[in-house]
Amino acid sequence: MLLTNSFESATLPVMSGSPTLTELFDRLDQALAALDDAVERTAELRREYADAEEEAQRLNSDRARLAEELDKAEARAERLEEVNKEVSRRLVTAMETIRAVLDH
Repeated sequence: MLLTNSFESATLPVMSGSPTLTELFDRLDQALAALDDAVERTAELRREYADAEEEAQRLNSDRARLAEELDKAEARAERLEEVNKEVSRRLVTAMETIRAVLDH
């Protein structure tokens, strides 16, 4: 037995328990909607990944800049410590010289 569906003007064999053409189109619509949702989720995940990648690059750039600044600050601190030691050494020498002059 053949059934003509005016919806699509298609002729399909009809068997008992078989889905109708409308049911098949409904299932196709559902599958396409699910596919569309999956594509949208994938696109959103890719956008989020790109955003995260950009943020990681910014963080790496900031980390590199901060590491460079820290290295400069540590080098300056070392220089200041050396200058401090030299000033302290000179003060001790000056005090010893003054004592020696006052003692004679």
